[in-house]
Amino acid sequence: QVQLVESGGGLVQPGGSLRLSCAASGTIFRFFTGGWYRQGPGKQREPVASITGGGSIMYADSVKGRFTISRDSAKNTVDLQMNTLKPEDTAVYYCNMRGISYGSGTFDSWGQGTQVTVSS
Repeated sequence: QVQLVESGGGLVQPGGSLRLSCAASGTIFRFFTGGWYRQGPGKQREPVASITGGGSIMYADSVKGRFTISRDSAKNTVDLQMNTLKPEDTAVYYCNMRGISYGSGTFDSWGQGTQVTVSS
């Protein structure tokens, strides 16, 4: 099973930036989609941004113009650059990847989550 490890969360002041990274273990034969989701206090998990193997990108309206998702196929990573952060961006951020790996076939994996707190 492909495992995902997230990094890059933390505490930042409003207007600041953070970069989240999600690294997949194993060798991915075909990458379908990679995405970032978040779950704020008392809220349901919501999609933030996603990227397909063909390069199509989607952003939630609340982060358009501030967040940028990218993928490095050689490193099996999906990153989320977050700029101009707002207090309402505070949440646990989760990474998801779907595809086919050489070791375990079709996979749909989630990371453990990383906390992002935007506060002065």
